[in-house]
Formats: sequence, C-alpha cells, structure tokens
Amino acid sequence: MLKGGKGSKKSTTCALNFIVRLMKYSGSNLLCVRQVMDTHRSSTFAQLNWAIERLGVGELWKSTVSPMELTYLPTGQKILFRGFDDPLKLASTTVANGHLCWVWVEEAYEIEQESAFDQLDLSVPRGSVPPPLFKQTTVTFNPWSEQHWLKGRFFDRANDGVTTYSTTYKDNEFLDATDIAVFDTMRVNNPRRYAVAGLGEWGVSEGLVFENWRSEDFCLDEIERGKEWQFRHIFGLDYGYTNDPTAFIAAAVNQVERRLYIFDEHYERRMLNSDIAAMIKRKGYHKERIRADSAEPKSNDDLRRLGITRIVPSEKGHDSIINGIVGIQEYEIIVHPLCKNTLKELGSYRFRKLKDGSMDRYPVDSDNHLMDALRYAAQDIRGFKPTEPTKRARSEGLLSSSDFKGGWT
Repeated sequence: MLKGGKGSKKSTTCALNFIVRLMKYSGSNLLCVRQVMDTHRSSTFAQLNWAIERLGVGELWKSTVSPMELTYLPTGQKILFRGFDDPLKLASTTVANGHLCWVWVEEAYEIEQESAFDQLDLSVPRGSVPPPLFKQTTVTFNPWSEQHWLKGRFFDRANDGVTTYSTTYKDNEFLDATDIAVFDTMRVNNPRRYAVAGLGEWGVSEGLVFENWRSEDFCLDEIERGKEWQFRHIFGLDYGYTNDPTAFIAAAVNQVERRLYIFDEHYERRMLNSDIAAMIKRKGYHKERIRADSAEPKSNDDLRRLGITRIVPSEKGHDSIINGIVGIQEYEIIVHPLCKNTLKELGSYRFRKLKDGSMDRYPVDSDNHLMDALRYAAQDIRGFKPTEPTKRARSEGLLSSSDFKGGWT
C-alpha cells in the first residue's frame, strides 16, 4: 500500500520493480488495474514501457496496444491491463503460461466504492503458487482525501499482511535542481498545497472549493438553545439512479454567526421516487421545504403526490453554480461525523484546472452530488435576516417568507 505526493517516484519505482521481478521469476505474470481501462495508455502502460527501455532490455519484450499487453519473449510471461469499468473482462482474467502472481492497482483513489476493490480480490485467481513465486497486490495512489475508504481501511488501523508506505519528492533521485526548486517555492508560498503535493499528506493539494469546514460532533438542540431565532433549517435533494447516487442533505444555518451545521445526509444509488419519499418520511422531514434538482420536474411531481408536498425546484440560470458556491463560502461549515459522504465530497470538491495550469471558476463535475444538494438548499437562506421579535411567530407558523425583512428568494 503506497501513497505519496507528486513526483514521489511511486509509479516509477513500481514499474522498474515489476519488470525486474518478472524477468527474475519465470512463470510469474502481472495484472495492472485502473478504474477506467483507457487511462492505462498514458500511465501504467507508458510507465512500464519506459522501465523496459531504462533497464536496457527492450529486445526481450513485445509491446502491443490491441490488445494492450506486454510479453516477455523468452518465456511468454504477460503483463495484462484491465479496468473496473469492464467487470466481466476483469473477472475472466487468466494467463496461458504460469501463474497470475501480482496485481498493481494504480491511482486507487479513483475507486470510489470499497466493494469494487473487494470484488477485485474475488476476480483474481486464488490458490497457492509454487515457490519461489508469491502472490502480492500493490496499491499506489495520491492521498487526495482523508475521507476516502483507503485511509480508514489501510492507514487508520492495522491489517494483517498489509504494509503501508508513504513517499515524497525527496525520495526521487530522478528530480533535478529545477524540480526541487518548485517544491521549495511551494513550501513557502502555499504550505497547504506543499503538505499534500509535496509531503504526501491527506487532502486536496489545490483548488478546493470550500476550505472553511471541519468535522465536529455536535448536538443540534444544544447549539440552537436560546438562539432558535437565529437559525433556519434547509434541505436539498439531488436525483440519481444507476451511476450517480440520490443525495439528500440537511443543515441548520446560523445567519448571525455565519455558521452552517450539516446534521444529516442520505447517499444511495438505484432509488425509486417511492424510495426517496419513504426515506424523507422516515427521517421526519416530509413537512419541510426541500429544494430539489429543477431538471427533474417529473420526479418533483411524483414526490408531491407521494406526500412530500413542500418540495420546490432549485433555481437555475446564468452563473447559478458560481453564485451558489460564493454564497456558501461566506459560512463556516461544521459537519457531523456521521455525515461521512458529505465529508468525503467536501474534501475532494475542487475547481477545474485549465490547460495553462490555472484554476477555472467552475468546479469539477464529479463526485459532487451532496455539494449540488447543498447549493440547492442554500437558496433558501439568501436574504434571510432573522430578528428576535419574530421568534414566537415563526415557531407558531404565523409568518411566511415574505413577512421577513429581505424575504427568501
């Protein structure tokens, strides 16, 4: 299990090691796995070809792209490439000569579900191999989020038979003075980015959308006690089904202290509208105003018919994403530890990087379902200016949004 920052020689070392190992151990074979099969071409496949040339053994290897594989000519040993996006092909991976001894999972951070990694263990042929051969799975990745399942499973607790390593650019003898100077400048000018990209610590190295957030165990009743008039509860819903999850979020906003407390979430795939309605009722939010994705008017109508009567579409228009993000950035965000998917998204929700290396004003449209739901929900706090005299009337339901100074839009 190998994590590290940029330029820390993770992939380089693995590629060199595997080529030497395959040539040393006759009968061994290697399987390289990434989330998406096509990404091998510019990563593991290119890195292994580089290692072959670097070691000066190019005449002993045959490289083909269709199918993508590397063959050690003296023995017929293979390096195969597969992706989690083709589970049938992954499950049927076999070798004609010898044994499939080693698996290299590159950029494992891309594997969103821990269950997919477990499925890989079931897909690789089991059983013993004759000595001196041995079986081993090598996992390499950049530790972009401390909420990722890799950290909890392999780095936060002991695992029998699992060894973890962390590398930094300081371990890479291939870097020259110019490369090292980049990290030295980063250390002074951007310590947070240096900690992640340079030292391989957990977190997004640059371009994080929301930086003013933390995980904290809190009791909603306690933080609101005596300040109920300052708070407004908001709820957001982003629809999904097969590939994307349905994401529901609940938060309490203190407009006076500019704090946003996220106290509940739901994150699940393949939910029918009837399942969503049942979930909202089970949580006790069916009488609340819920902002949902306006791109799903039929689903919104279904939920109203199923008893979620106060669901309203989110407002979308020119720069609605940017404006929503800017509005939330004004708040300190406190997330209850039970909202694990929210913490994961906050830790990886980042702006897109342009070709020139600068940051776009729009975020990456991936793994942001709860963040979208939060943006929808936050539309109900724009213009909300709580005043203490309205406390009793609010609690008794005597006032509508238009009765508040500034109103809600």
